[in-house]
Amino acid sequence: MINVTQSFLPPLTEYFTLLQGVWERGQLTNAGPLVVRLEKELKEYLGVKHLFFLNNGTIALQLAIRALELTGEIITTPFSYVATTSSIVWEKCVPVFVDIDPESLCLDPKLVEQAITPRTTAIMATHVYGNPCDVVALQEIAERRGLKIIYDAAHAFGVRQQERSVLTYGDVSTLSFHATKLFHTIEGGAVVTNDDEIAHRLSYMRNFGHNGPEAFWGVGINGKNSEVHAAMGLCVLPHISELIAKRRHLSELYDSELADTACRRPTLRSGCEYNYSYYALVMPSEDVLLRVRDKLNAADIFPRRYFYPSLNTLNYVESPPMLVSEDISTRALCLPLYFDLTDAQATSIVTLVREAMK
Repeated sequence: MINVTQSFLPPLTEYFTLLQGVWERGQLTNAGPLVVRLEKELKEYLGVKHLFFLNNGTIALQLAIRALELTGEIITTPFSYVATTSSIVWEKCVPVFVDIDPESLCLDPKLVEQAITPRTTAIMATHVYGNPCDVVALQEIAERRGLKIIYDAAHAFGVRQQERSVLTYGDVSTLSFHATKLFHTIEGGAVVTNDDEIAHRLSYMRNFGHNGPEAFWGVGINGKNSEVHAAMGLCVLPHISELIAKRRHLSELYDSELADTACRRPTLRSGCEYNYSYYALVMPSEDVLLRVRDKLNAADIFPRRYFYPSLNTLNYVESPPMLVSEDISTRALCLPLYFDLTDAQATSIVTLVREAMK
C-alpha cells in the first residue's frame, strides 16, 4: 500500500540513545533538557528569534489568537486544513473568508482590502503546500489598516522567501510537527515570533499561565510537549536536507512525466526556496480527479484531496460563495511523496494517472 505520505523514521539506535537519557533522568515533561535543546536547534535552523515547542499545530493557532488578544473578525482563507478555520471559531472570533489566487492557491491580497470592516482585527493566511503567501502585499495592508497577521505555516518548515525564513513575516507563524509532515515529532507543533512581548505571552500561556511553581502571569492552557516527542524531533532534524533532496527529486520526476497532461501545478512564489512538502496537481475537472483517485485506489495507492471541501462551506460558518476556492478544492489532488518512495513506485503512479486521464 502506498499512502499520500509516510513518516520518516530515523535509525532506531539514534532514538534509543536519547530515550536512554530520558529514562536515566526520569524527567518526561515540563521543559526537560531535550525540549530546551530542540527549541534551540530549531531556532537556529529556521532563523527565528522565539520558538515554543507545543503539543500540536492547532494549539499553536489558538495560542497565536490569544497572545495577539484578537476579537471580532479575522480575515482568512477558505483553502486550508480545517484547523485554520476551527481555531478562529473555537476562540470565539468570526472567520471572514476571502478567496484565493488561482495560481498560487494562497489568500488573494487584492480581495483582502474590501473585506475589512471596523470589527476586523487580523489576517490569518496559509502558506498553501508550503508555497509562501504574498507576504509583502499582506504586510502593507496590515500596517496601513492596523491589523495583526498570523501565518499558518504548517507546511512551510524550512521554506525561505527572499533569502529569509518565511516564518519571520507577520506577527506570529505556526507550525505543525505531526507525523505526516516533512519535519515531525510524532505529534507536535510550534509557535514562532520575533516580537519579545508576544513571545513573553506565549511562554506563559502554553504552560497554564505559570510564572514559577506558585505564581501566575495570567490565563493559560496546557500546550507543552514531552521529552519523548522532542527526542524524535532531535533525531529527524539532522536528516532534513536529505529528506528535502529526495522529495525534490521525486517532484521533478513527476513534473517531467506529467508535463504534457491537462493537469497543472500551483505556481510557486517568486523568490521562494521551497521544501517540497507536497506534490499537488490541479486536475481539469472533478470528474477527472475522481477517475484518477479511483484508478490509484484500485492499485492500493492513496492520494489525498488537500484541501476538500472549501472551508467556507463548513456547517458552523457563514460565508458568501468563494468561487475560486470551491472550484480548486474539487480539483486539487496530492500524489504520494515521501522519503522512502522509490522512482519505480513514482513511475507506476504516473502511468496510472495518465491512463485515468485519457
